Order: sequence, then structure tokens, then C-alpha cells
Amino acid sequence: MLRPPSGGGNLSEVLVLLVEDDDEIAEPLVKGLGREGFDVDRVATAAAALAAVLEPAAGRTPGFVLLDLGLPDGSGMEVCRTIRGVSDVPVIIVTARGEEIDRVLGLELGADDYVVKPFGVRELAARIRAVLRRHRAASPEASSTARPATSAQQVGSLAIDRRTRTVSVGGEVVDLAPKEFDLLAFLADDPGAVRTRTEILDAVWDTNWYGPTKTLDVHVGSLRRKLADPGIIETIRGVGFRLRAAPA
Repeated sequence: MLRPPSGGGNLSEVLVLLVEDDDEIAEPLVKGLGREGFDVDRVATAAAALAAVLEPAAGRTPGFVLLDLGLPDGSGMEVCRTIRGVSDVPVIIVTARGEEIDRVLGLELGADDYVVKPFGVRELAARIRAVLRRHRAASPEASSTARPATSAQQVGSLAIDRRTRTVSVGGEVVDLAPKEFDLLAFLADDPGAVRTRTEILDAVWDTNWYGPTKTLDVHVGSLRRKLADPGIIETIRGVGFRLRAAPA
């Protein structure tokens, strides 16, 4: 799994890859993010986006991807799927497609956030920084300082290893998107305990989360399907969710 560069202590030191084929959108966005302190590379095609992430030029490894969906040579959704299959670089989808089905699909493919055009540059910059903070807090380096080396946890047939960020059910490894893992790990901190929607959004999506709370339901539904157990995460109506505790 490819990992993005850390970018030192300053979040704005991370190289942002903007994948946008419309010059009228891309050029002011590059300038605007530059004013916010970000270093931005721009490409206009799906092929160039994948090349920049998978085979970066020396010293130009993207630490963040802003991805448009309507690209001239392919689907942005497929770009997101390919990137997420080999890299945990943060991805925000930036698109004019505001339908719920597009949001759901983008998030299930592993995007960290979904922004619908038009938007303000300051808001986008805030979202980038929020996603970067969450990724850094969840990185193996950060986790190793906060948890002992033996970080594996067993809840019934479910095994969660925070150090390696792996999940298995009955010994079979389950492929989770980064945010799905973060959500499951948070609920697993206290199996059986009810976590409110606000608590979950603050812990997993950061207190600066600007997106719809529907995102949480999308990720819960995706986890239930991937873990092949609709009842493993229980909905507490009007309150939030809890991870089903293992039988005594």
C-alpha cells in the first residue's frame, strides 16, 4: 500500500494534486489554494492523475488528491477506485454532480469527502486540512505512540488490528476504506456502548466536518455489507450506533 508523504509538521506543505479538465475552474482554484498556502499540481485527465499518484516524478509525490468526476478520458469514480486499491492518499471528490447516489458511490469507493460545485476556496482548504488531520491521527506512526504494540482486538469473530489497520472476520481479511476502518475502530473502543451521531462525527470526521450527517449512515451501511452481518452495528433510533458486543 502506497502512503502519501507526511509533509512535515505543516499541513499546507502537502502537495495537492488537482484533477480537473476545465481551465476556467482549475486555474482560479490553483491560485486560490496557493494563497491558502498549498503547493498544487494540476492534471486534466484520468490517465495523468493515475500516473501522478502511482508513478510520481521525483520530489512531486502527491499527498492529497482533489478529483473531478467528469474527465475526458475516463470516469473519476474509476480513478478513485484505482487509487484507493493501491494507496491511502486522501481524496476529496470535487464535482458538479450533487445527486445522493453519486455521493454514496464516491464515499463507498473510498473518498474522504465529497464537495459539490460551486464552493468557496476557503471552505475547500478547511476540508483539506480537516481530512489531513484525521489521516495523520490515524497513521501507523501516530497510532504507535498512543497504543501498545499489541493493538489487536477481538470482538466475537471480528478482529481489529489498529497498528496495521487490518480487519478480519473469522480469519478472512476484509478490505475497508480508511474512513470505514476509523468508524469501526471507534465503535470497537467500547463494544456495546451507544455512541451518539455527534460523538462519531467529531471523532471520525473531525469537529470541522462540514458535510451532511447522511455520510455516517452511508459508511455504517457499507460496513454492515462488507462484514456480512447486518446486525453487527446496531442503530439506536434517535441517538446513534453501537457495535454489538460479543456474547458472554
